Amino acid sequence: MSTISNGSVDLHVEDTGGDGRPVVLIHGWPLSGASWSATVAALSEAGHRVVTYDRRGFGQSGKPGEESSYDYDTLTSDLDAVLTGLDLHDVSLVGFSMGGGEVARYIGTHGEERVHSAVFAAAIPPNLAKDDAHPDGALDDETVQGMQRDLAADPSGFLDGFLTNFYSANGDLKVTEAQRQAALGLAAQADVHAAVQCIRSWVEDFSGDLAEVTVPVLVVHGDADAIVPLEKSGQRTAAQVPGAQLHVIADGPHGINDSHTEEFNLVLVEFLAR
Repeated sequence: MSTISNGSVDLHVEDTGGDGRPVVLIHGWPLSGASWSATVAALSEAGHRVVTYDRRGFGQSGKPGEESSYDYDTLTSDLDAVLTGLDLHDVSLVGFSMGGGEVARYIGTHGEERVHSAVFAAAIPPNLAKDDAHPDGALDDETVQGMQRDLAADPSGFLDGFLTNFYSANGDLKVTEAQRQAALGLAAQADVHAAVQCIRSWVEDFSGDLAEVTVPVLVVHGDADAIVPLEKSGQRTAAQVPGAQLHVIADGPHGINDSHTEEFNLVLVEFLAR
């Protein structure tokens, strides 16, 4: 466990250490790096050095509140601070849900000098926005504003419903209630202002960032994802990145790393062994 600073914001970092090729796991909303615990164990067993960190405003990282922006340029500067602070090279970046945005934006703005490969897991790229320019998107502005308003008004109620959908496929909860409650516990650590602002960032356009990707890419997604629909995100990312491998988890909800842990970890470890 360590702290890496990016300006005035301290980032909580967990690092297994060792000489294995590094993998950085970037968590989804509204959780923290602790949500990767089952995957950290599998990757460590496979010989990797595994790094997780808490996004600013979440988990045990600093909570700058209204003093900070939560757009992807800012969030990606935190990822860059982790990579440079630990002096990581030949690294695989694994982004879950909104964490996929940091992966795409990092490569789009910082290049691939430090990057060995990239994984987009139930991730939001290339572009979830639904507007006149993207009529077949997933999130229109009214929906985004409504989610922000509902979260601000009733954080615990909103997160309870959100995390039920997060772990549900075709109307059925795919994890135990204990797992869902554990996720709620992680979500409760988030600064509400940060969580509200991050919802707006979900509709950033990463198409230009994906165009810069030349390293090997794995896209893994559940076919029943009720939060980030496969056909609006994972399938499009795989189609936009030449040579990308797409693995679809049958009856998989959004939180596939917890609901289908064995399958998720297996495909990830096999990809990283390339």
